[in-house]
Amino acid sequence: MWIKNRNRLIIQTPTKHDLTLSIFFKLQSTFKKSRASSIVTIKKNTDLQPIGHTCKTIYFIKKGVARIYYFKDGIDITERFFFENSIIARVESLFIGKPSRKAIQILEDAEIIAINANQLFKLYDTFPEIERSFRKIFEAAYVDTVNRIEGMQFHSAEERYSALLNQAPNVLRRVPLKYVASYLGITQVSLSRVRGHR
Repeated sequence: MWIKNRNRLIIQTPTKHDLTLSIFFKLQSTFKKSRASSIVTIKKNTDLQPIGHTCKTIYFIKKGVARIYYFKDGIDITERFFFENSIIARVESLFIGKPSRKAIQILEDAEIIAINANQLFKLYDTFPEIERSFRKIFEAAYVDTVNRIEGMQFHSAEERYSALLNQAPNVLRRVPLKYVASYLGITQVSLSRVRGHR
């Protein structure tokens, strides 16, 4: 959690790229005067950030499910799913300031905390702990991306399916099967076959 101690902000660094809700509430308090963060509600099947958008916001999912997706040869491909207490940002767009070729879509009615990235970065000089904390978050997200790529390269569809269920046991109840199949790199027919073998 975030704790103010006189002029120093002490942070308990979150594990991986997930932050607890209390951390984000404390962060929202830090931005109270600048109004850099806000709570927004998004309807199911809405793009939080469309393709071609330049990312300037970091999102924390308080409630709901989201995915990152893109199109290749006209085919909708799911890159990743995000559930409660996860951070979402199009990092490649955020850091280089160019439009992203990927989109963020909400799959359930969601409540999200949005924080202005420029305002966050301005705090880095004042509170180095914040910079270290978010650096670890972004580093962990990079490692997750590498693991995702290697999963596609070296593991079978059955192994990828098992890994997904271990990470998100309720994914089949909350995410359309066509997106699950796309994430696994297989067809819905193949997904039915994989599910039948379990």
